[in-house]
Amino acid sequence: MYRQRLTLTALTLIPLAMACGNETGDGTGSGSVGSGANADVTGAHWIIDSVTVDGTSHAAPAGANVEFGENGKVQGNYGCNHFSATATFKDGSIDVGETSMTEMACEEGPMEFERTLARTLADGALTTAVKGDELTLTTGTGDRVHLTKEQAAPLYGTKWAVTALGDGEVAQSLPEGADPYLVLDKDKGTVSGHLGCNDVSAKATVSDGHITLGTPKTTRMMCDSSLMDTEKTLLGLFDSKVGYELDHRSLALTSTNGESVTAVAGK
Repeated sequence: MYRQRLTLTALTLIPLAMACGNETGDGTGSGSVGSGANADVTGAHWIIDSVTVDGTSHAAPAGANVEFGENGKVQGNYGCNHFSATATFKDGSIDVGETSMTEMACEEGPMEFERTLARTLADGALTTAVKGDELTLTTGTGDRVHLTKEQAAPLYGTKWAVTALGDGEVAQSLPEGADPYLVLDKDKGTVSGHLGCNDVSAKATVSDGHITLGTPKTTRMMCDSSLMDTEKTLLGLFDSKVGYELDHRSLALTSTNGESVTAVAGK
């Protein structure tokens, strides 16, 4: 299982030097909304599908996204780190200005995509082209960012695919083949899913930003040790009350002892 060591500044925004030549590091920036703000672009949650640079397309990792606010504020995830920025809208283009980002290490694949995406978004005015639920941002040199609009996922009935586990300052990606997920059923008051090896079901009650998970019932299969380790961690959420944060199509669960689970809405 790949383990990421996070620094104490992992959740602190730091200036992204490549984004702007005159940065203050306060994350506020100097961008503004021009008269050309596009209602088809602002106010939506855009999943980043890929970036094409010098004719080569790079597929985005799960979770890469961006939102353009009508007030000129931009926020999103590069594929590993979260970022925020300001932007100017003018004549069908978006110019992303000063950008700040978190400082977290991930596997090389997401990190390489992150660097490519960050450079492209910061490459001056980006021409916008909207077709249905698809958005293309094009730089002056012809590089492109391809995005798809997605609606927010409800807490109940969504297949929440677990993407990472956390313990204090250490985050763990999942072993190949684990593919755990959870589904909450409001009518039945239950949660069910897959833990990496075995299926699971339990009572579940949602209230005041918390989910109380009952005693788990699981199948009895034995799997590779890495899958069983993932399963053991997820089982630690049960028979307890866990905090949850729902952000559009991302779900974060945090146990009373600080262990965390990150999940995204399955397609």
